[in-house]
Amino acid sequence: MLINWEYLYELLGIKEFIYFISSPTIQQTLFPVKLVFICFTLFFLIAVIYFYINSSYLQYKFLQDTTEFISKETFGLSKVNKRWKPIKDKMASGTEADLKLAMIEADDFLYEALQEADIEGDTFEDLITNADKKTRISASEILEAHSVRNAIVYQPDYKLDSEQAKRMLSVYENTIKKLALL
Repeated sequence: MLINWEYLYELLGIKEFIYFISSPTIQQTLFPVKLVFICFTLFFLIAVIYFYINSSYLQYKFLQDTTEFISKETFGLSKVNKRWKPIKDKMASGTEADLKLAMIEADDFLYEALQEADIEGDTFEDLITNADKKTRISASEILEAHSVRNAIVYQPDYKLDSEQAKRMLSVYENTIKKLALL
């Protein structure tokens, strides 16, 4: 059994309203209002598309996985690995001067990584202590490496052992990578 529209309008009590709303006179009267709403719709649609493209949301939500798949490394670590490469090159040379320079650069890099991770603290020790609470890093090893770095900077005749430097640079690298993944 088919129900025609007029019977349904009559049953719901909206027959006069439907005829009024669809009449040509009201449609002509509402035409400028329709144009204004169409313009607003287009404006906001273009604004949403513009901000969607210019924000990092697309990269964060969709392109991050593709980048990780293609580069075979975690998304946040690509910048860390690029910045760590010169330090690793200095470490590979094995000379004491390069190892000292690598220790200083690694310490500076860690300090910047702590600031980028929004870790609170006034001194380096405060930053490390607060980071330990947040990320489970080995604060004692980092503070030991930092004290060696300070000895390098403030005592020009400080002798740096190659094995000790490599171990401490490994601690720096692991900590920076943990911070990059926050």
